[in-house]
Amino acid sequence: MDEQVEVIEEKIAALAVEDRRVRLLMTMTGVGYFTAMLVLSEVGDIGRFHGDKAFASWMGLVPSVHQSGEKTRIGGVSGPGNKRLRWAMVESARTAVRHDERMRVFYERVKRRRGDGKAVVAVACKMLKIIWFMLKRREPYQSRNEGRYGVKLKSLDR
Repeated sequence: MDEQVEVIEEKIAALAVEDRRVRLLMTMTGVGYFTAMLVLSEVGDIGRFHGDKAFASWMGLVPSVHQSGEKTRIGGVSGPGNKRLRWAMVESARTAVRHDERMRVFYERVKRRRGDGKAVVAVACKMLKIIWFMLKRREPYQSRNEGRYGVKLKSLDR
């Protein structure tokens, strides 16, 4: 079974090398080639989303809002969306919090008010919104960690 997994990982890495959008997404701390390929394969054309908020909503990483009259209740994540991609983004957010100062500051601010779980989901949502802009504008992540990016690029060379 390990051999089959290794062969599949090599095929995914080979496909990732050919796609310049994968390298673009890999500039973001926490996003490796596998997560980048997952995002690109599930999303398709980023142009079908009108904005970053629509993209995050499609993913199901925005809080649900229930309103009646003057009462507003904010619940958990909005439910619909791709569960595999949501899981991958939350895991990427955990890595980004450890290695990206910008994400760590945001995480700490939300964690003080809402707790660890909601803070990580908020970071994942923020990362998705940034990914939308990266793909739309074809620009790399501005706060990238060059050392970690180099390591990720080496992981593509199998």
